[in-house]
Amino acid sequence: MAEMKTAIGLMSGTSMDGIDVALVRTDGETVVERGSFLSVPCEPAFRDRLKQALEDAKAIKHRDERPGDLSRMERDLTLRHAEAVALFLQQQKLKREDIDLIGFHGQTVLHRPDEGLTVQLGDGPLLAAETGIDVVYDMRANDMVHGGQGAPLVPVYHQALAHQIPAADWPVCFVNIGGISNLTFLDRDGAIIGFDSGPGNTLIDQWVEAHAGIPYDDGGRIASEGAVIVALAERYLDNPFFTAQSRRSLDRNDFRPPEGHEAELSDGARTLAFVSAAAILKSAGHLPTPPKTYVICGGGRLNRTIMADLVRLAGEQGARVVTAEQAGFDGDSMEAEAWAYLAIRSTRGLPLTFPGTTGVRQPVSGGVLVQAALSPDAPGSPRTPPVP
Repeated sequence: MAEMKTAIGLMSGTSMDGIDVALVRTDGETVVERGSFLSVPCEPAFRDRLKQALEDAKAIKHRDERPGDLSRMERDLTLRHAEAVALFLQQQKLKREDIDLIGFHGQTVLHRPDEGLTVQLGDGPLLAAETGIDVVYDMRANDMVHGGQGAPLVPVYHQALAHQIPAADWPVCFVNIGGISNLTFLDRDGAIIGFDSGPGNTLIDQWVEAHAGIPYDDGGRIASEGAVIVALAERYLDNPFFTAQSRRSLDRNDFRPPEGHEAELSDGARTLAFVSAAAILKSAGHLPTPPKTYVICGGGRLNRTIMADLVRLAGEQGARVVTAEQAGFDGDSMEAEAWAYLAIRSTRGLPLTFPGTTGVRQPVSGGVLVQAALSPDAPGSPRTPPVP
C-alpha cells in the first residue's frame, strides 16, 4: 500500500466568492480520509479587484505575462491564501509540521483551451515561503502541453470517492455547479469521462449583481418568483457548445448574461436557473450511457430553483438527483479536497488528467513542486512575479 500523506487543498473558483481550505489524508489513489474545511469569504473591494484582473488578463498572449495590476494582484492573492492556511491551522490546532503538502489552485483569470493558454494567478514559491509547507501549483499547464483542454481536473478525485456509492446506483455522474458547471461520469467498467457542461452560477450571479446589487441569488429566492422566458432559454441552449462533436472547457466569458431590456429581475434569474439545470442534462447526452444517479456539488446545489429543475429533468430520464451531502460527501469542500488529493498524486507522478476528461493524448501528471526550504528568490525556484 502506498504511503498516506496529509495535504491541504486551496481553491478559489470562478465565482470569486472566497478561498476554500480543505484537509485530506490519502495515498493519492483509492484511500481518502476527508478532514476539516474552512471557507474564507472575499470582501467586495477585493472581489472588484479580481473582476478587474479578468479584464487585465484579456491582454495576455503568453502565460507568464502579467499586464496591468496582475503582478500586484498575484502577490496579494497569494498572501491571502497564506493567511487562510494560517487561520485554518490555528482553528484546527495543527502545526505546519503536520501537513506534508499544499495543493494550490490559484485564481483562473484566463482560460483559452483552443489556444493552449490557461492562466491561474498564484505564486507557488511565495506561498511555500510564507507557510513553511511544500506547495504543488500550476497543475493545469502540463495537460495543455500534451494536447488537453486543461480542465476539468477533479474527475480523478470523484473516481476515488465513488467507491462509497452503492453499485445499484451506478453509472454515477458527479456534477459541480460552480461559476461554470462540470460533470464526471463513472461506470463500473472503469470508464472516467469529464467535461464542462455549461454555465453554472456565473450568469445568475452577474445578472442579480447588475440588477439588484447583490452578489448572488441566495437559495434561488429571486428566481422562485419569476417565470422562464422560453425564447431566451432556448437561445442559450442552442449554443453550438452543446452540439459540438468534441467537448471543450469553458471560460466564464463564453456565455454572457442577458441585456437588461430582455427580462425583469426575477424572470431573468428564473430563466438562467433553468438554463443551468438544462445545460447539465443536455451535456449529459454526450455520455455513453445515461447516468442512474447525479451527485450535485458546488454552490449551485444550494439554489433550490436549479435543484428543482434538475430533479424534474433528470426524473424524466429515469435518473435520481442527490446532493453531495445526501451521498455522504461535502459539496462545499469537494473542489478544495480535490486539489489536496491532486497535489499528492502529482508528487507521486500519477496521472491527473486522462483522454476521457480533458482530451489529453495520454494520461499525464502535472504540477510544479516547490519545497518550503527554497525562498522565492532562490536559484532554481519557479518564476516569481516581480513585486511592483
